[in-house]
Amino acid sequence: MRTLLSRLRAVGVLACALVLSAGTPALGGPPHTGRAVGPSAPRTVSAWLPYWNAETAYPDALAHADQLHTVSPFWYQATSDASIKAHPGAGDRRIVDGLHAKKIRVVPTVTETLDAKAMAALLDDPARRKAHVDALMKIAESGSYDGLDLDYEKMADTADETLRERVRTGYNRLADELCSRLHNQRMLCVITVMPYTRGSGHAFDYAHLGKAADRLRIMAYNLHNATGRPGPISSTAWYEEILTHATAKVPREKLEVALPGYGWDWTVGSRARAKHVTWHEAEALRREKKARYVFDTAAGTPHFTYTDADGKRHEVWYQDARGTTAHLEVVRKHGVPATGLWALGFEDPATWEAVAN
Repeated sequence: MRTLLSRLRAVGVLACALVLSAGTPALGGPPHTGRAVGPSAPRTVSAWLPYWNAETAYPDALAHADQLHTVSPFWYQATSDASIKAHPGAGDRRIVDGLHAKKIRVVPTVTETLDAKAMAALLDDPARRKAHVDALMKIAESGSYDGLDLDYEKMADTADETLRERVRTGYNRLADELCSRLHNQRMLCVITVMPYTRGSGHAFDYAHLGKAADRLRIMAYNLHNATGRPGPISSTAWYEEILTHATAKVPREKLEVALPGYGWDWTVGSRARAKHVTWHEAEALRREKKARYVFDTAAGTPHFTYTDADGKRHEVWYQDARGTTAHLEVVRKHGVPATGLWALGFEDPATWEAVAN
């Protein structure tokens, strides 16, 4: 999930507890369309709805409607200046209308396939940038949506500092232009970003994006990812680093910390990509293998080991409600009121109670 490729290969991403800028609806208020009236108590959670898991994710959203203010179906992908591809099920009226009936905003996610070089060229050119915003607005206005979530990650995958700076400054311009047009239509502008730490996330200008958007979503997961070595997918110390930077750049009421509901199953010593596992799959596997549950208190993450039928040793690191509770202590310490979930249908059911508490 640090990159779009990781997400899609995993087959198996959160707007906001929205205290918004002028001209946009506030937390607990109605969406721009007036289709729904906000709850008396603030809802503090949002979540992504994966298109490949919709039949599990959608009922999960309805079951926790009292906590969810926004759901972002993972429905669209930008493939060029003016081309936005729809994933299977995009715009499903049953889902959109069902979520609205539960007073949940629908803010679909758009990802991108363009790499850093291609994206920098697009973002540098005012005409191409306008064509891209036009295409995004066409999607926003196509399905009774309440806004858009821009989740552009592939463009950030470069070690070239000059190219990364072009992406960073160009993406600021894109965010300004897109958010302005969404706000003119009384729609929400949400931007999803990688965690900014000493070694990652530098293609995202938190301060600028935080001013342009109604909510800045931080993907607080994949500390260890599918192509690296086994280890926790998030940790309390990592959250400290992420949130120290974020809260210095963006008002806390605009931030959202996206929590993981999944994990990775690594084959120890292999260069093969780790297998994505939801909490449900990880726990089922642990019980099947009769593996001992181990909780890493330093990281705030559970894990276990097992040996497969070929005699190969595996390490599985994932997240559950116990770990979420540990990480939420850091989130609360930094005064961030809103959380998100990657993703509906993946998570330990007890996570909802942990977030509520």
